[in-house]
Amino acid sequence: MQVFIMRHGEASYHADSDPARSLTERGRKETAQMALWLRQKIAEIDWVLVSPYVRAQQTLDVVKNEFPLSPSSTIETFSALTPGGDATLSADYLMTLAQDGVGSVLVVSHLPLVGYLVSELCGGIYPPMFGTSAVAAITLDAETGNGSIDWQQAPSSLD
Repeated sequence: MQVFIMRHGEASYHADSDPARSLTERGRKETAQMALWLRQKIAEIDWVLVSPYVRAQQTLDVVKNEFPLSPSSTIETFSALTPGGDATLSADYLMTLAQDGVGSVLVVSHLPLVGYLVSELCGGIYPPMFGTSAVAAITLDAETGNGSIDWQQAPSSLD
């Protein structure tokens, strides 16, 4: 299974609470750039797991505008994908999806969880840093449970 782990776009600090923070205009623009770039790399996304926080939900909305999902794609708000969420629980759920035959999953979440999730899926890898709107691609073997990182891309290094 292909797993695409994306950090939300840049968000404003002007909000009543951390979960209520919204994307900035730059966050929307960089997320759109990444979605267009990702659309050139992969054909489709079968399943989406997204944090319940506003900025992650808005990031997904921008992605869907530039990378239309199939009507058969499943979108699920997953409460373990918050900044202090549980990487092991998230990795276990991704493994269940892989064993169920899901071909590709997009995860939209936050620091530090995105880095910890990469490390959890790809044993022995130190958690990588993620800029806003950055994406890492992992191939997850459903039989062995082993993952390998294929690439990581940030909007700042796009052409």
